[in-house]
Amino acid sequence: MITNSAGVGGRAAQVARRQLNLATRHQLTAAGIAPGTITSRTSRTGGPWQRLLPRVYLLQTGPPDHRQRALAAVLYAAEPASDPLSGDTAALTGGAALALLGIRDAPYTPADVLVRAPRRPAGTPEVRPLPTTRWPRTITVSGIPSTRPVRAAADFAARAEDPGLVRSVLAGVVQSGWCHPQDLHAELRGSRLLARPAIRAAAAELLAGVRSVAEARARDTLETTDLPTPLWNARLYTPAGAFLATPDAYWPDEGVALEIDSAEYHYTRDAWYATLRRRLRLESHGILVISATPSMIRDTPTEVLAALRTLLTLATSRPTPPTAHARGHQQLPLFPGGG
Repeated sequence: MITNSAGVGGRAAQVARRQLNLATRHQLTAAGIAPGTITSRTSRTGGPWQRLLPRVYLLQTGPPDHRQRALAAVLYAAEPASDPLSGDTAALTGGAALALLGIRDAPYTPADVLVRAPRRPAGTPEVRPLPTTRWPRTITVSGIPSTRPVRAAADFAARAEDPGLVRSVLAGVVQSGWCHPQDLHAELRGSRLLARPAIRAAAAELLAGVRSVAEARARDTLETTDLPTPLWNARLYTPAGAFLATPDAYWPDEGVALEIDSAEYHYTRDAWYATLRRRLRLESHGILVISATPSMIRDTPTEVLAALRTLLTLATSRPTPPTAHARGHQQLPLFPGGG
């Protein structure tokens, strides 16, 4: 059983309601709660309060959720006398901020928190304070002051060690619509991160139109062949201007599309029906479609490539060309040097 704001009244209760049932030692003593009372209420097994981080307390008996853990990190890193929800002295960033936005694979912990230099709070296993002189505009996500997604993505990439995770998370930020690939590329360049091969490669893929790890793997596979380069995530329209679909990869000269369909996104009847309708729309306008799952591209790429090669060859001799037009997409050149 969870007891919220156990034994708290007056000003301390107002602080707890505003801060997801959290409060700092400074806030509690400023509200008139004696230090000895704070110690006694957090030292007993079972509550009524819990010490989540040094000088940060959860005023309930139940376990914290991920939002409370994220806000606790901000409370820990913020200037003690400041309003920690203002985003003026501390803001969540990196993987923890992206996880709050629902970015798959973004880790909740350790929580990266920006603080204004020259302040340098000590880190803990759960919190990494990151002093910066380049203070960003902040936003509030689920009640927690955070950096904008584009800055959070750059801060995550700066500290991530797994190239595959960098690729997945950056693609997720763009695919979810939280930032444009050009803006992300500019942020990575401004943070001087494009000198790192894994980050430069991930940014280049996003500029080229790749929006997921499965698409990135498909792009890697295609680059080892002599097949023509497709457009990635190009928006296709009828001659009358009606929107048709956005295939993952599209060869405009041949009228061939590659659709990477993951079962986890098509497990409902409506999703499966929508996938079939999209394919019918494409085929009704003369576009030849190949469907493959991410596991097919990973495990049996030669079969996918053979099917693509066959359709691309057949398309060149078709008597009737496709009637769809790709718009709203520019296949940007990639420069190996980055920047």
